[in-house]
Amino acid sequence: MERVLAGIRPTGKLHWGNYFGAIQNWIKLQDQYECFFFIADWHSLTTEYADSSKIRGWTIELVKDLFAAGVDPEKATLFLQSQVPEHAELHLLLSMMTPLGWLERVPTYKDMQQELASKELNTYGFLGYPLLQSADILLYNAKKVPVGEDQLPHLEMTREIVRRFHFLTGKSIFVEPQPLLTPTPRVPGMDRRKMSKSFGNAIYMDDSPEEITAKAMQTLTDPARKLRSDPGNPEVCTVYDFHKLVSDKKTLEWADQGCRTAGIGCVDCKKAMAKNAIEFFKEFREKRAAWDKNDKQLFEMIAEGSKRAQKVASATLQKVREAMGIQWN
Repeated sequence: MERVLAGIRPTGKLHWGNYFGAIQNWIKLQDQYECFFFIADWHSLTTEYADSSKIRGWTIELVKDLFAAGVDPEKATLFLQSQVPEHAELHLLLSMMTPLGWLERVPTYKDMQQELASKELNTYGFLGYPLLQSADILLYNAKKVPVGEDQLPHLEMTREIVRRFHFLTGKSIFVEPQPLLTPTPRVPGMDRRKMSKSFGNAIYMDDSPEEITAKAMQTLTDPARKLRSDPGNPEVCTVYDFHKLVSDKKTLEWADQGCRTAGIGCVDCKKAMAKNAIEFFKEFREKRAAWDKNDKQLFEMIAEGSKRAQKVASATLQKVREAMGIQWN
């Protein structure tokens, strides 16, 4: 099977945007590809370096979330980035030949600076995080990388790095990774902006039924629908966007028609969405609660995954050292 690599930063609890935008797809991919999934704790340091005290706890919670969501260590290799030091060494070696301008032109570099304007991000680590991402991919010679369209420029930079490395060293070691563009819904937050922990507009995967219901009631609907008797447009309603994620076709048709004809009120629509969301994540909440009592097994499984990943990464890095003339044994 072709190899796929994907990572996720531990920055707090997983929300619906994380699940429907990435994790749900991971679950499907592990039945179709040789998957390497990793917790990018070093990447978290690029924005959380000033106070890294929460990263360990976030990482543990994230691993529990992934296992509860359906990541299967029998099908995929799930590992911790910082437990495979080859990531840092390949990042260093690639940095010796990567032009500064390539990093500065990555669109997400400026986007994240704007989104996290409250943090001091004028650091080498933050500027270089796209190169660390490239090292993450190239260590495993992943042929496919599941990404959204906003990540395509970064993946193209990774391919440019491969071509430059092969040209300068005269050795062909790396596979040029290709994007695995799968349909991923745009998941808005309750206020219709991008769902984000930093915006305070997220619904979390482990939210209780009461929390889901309360957040549903706070979610924005069609602003033009001021009265119960006013017809609305579901395509500009965040609650309807959520219905698309957690409700069946019959409910979608009911919400669409009822909104356009004022046959139902926004509160009715919110209650129906909340009910379906509670049911949708019921199994996840149950499995997640079971993992809370199983820390020992959790650590054993992540250690085993990291050991498997390091075996692959070490073999790749040895070839890189030889190509760059610094392999001494």
